Amino acid sequence: MKWKNTILGAAIGFVCGYATKYAIEKCTQPSPDAILARVKETVSREGKITGSWILMKPENYAKNGLHYDIFKGGLTQVTDDGQKHFEFIADASTGTVLDLIEQTA
Repeated sequence: MKWKNTILGAAIGFVCGYATKYAIEKCTQPSPDAILARVKETVSREGKITGSWILMKPENYAKNGLHYDIFKGGLTQVTDDGQKHFEFIADASTGTVLDLIEQTA
């Protein structure tokens, strides 16, 4: 009897812990570093990333009549055509890239 109660208690504790972890991860905003890593991973599919940056303080931004708190950042990519410089704007609450703009010289 005691073993069944112990195993049942451990299983319930594990499930509750996992559910709490999932809820916390779902509700928290991504860090600027996590957003930068996600953008670098996505853009690196087209060529090697040699440099990147992100501003750590969110700013206000309006696009198509919608207002966002955003992080601005940039990166340098090396492709067969040479170096390309990009700036990006990402939603601070979700990490979604709102704009990715190639910079011309």
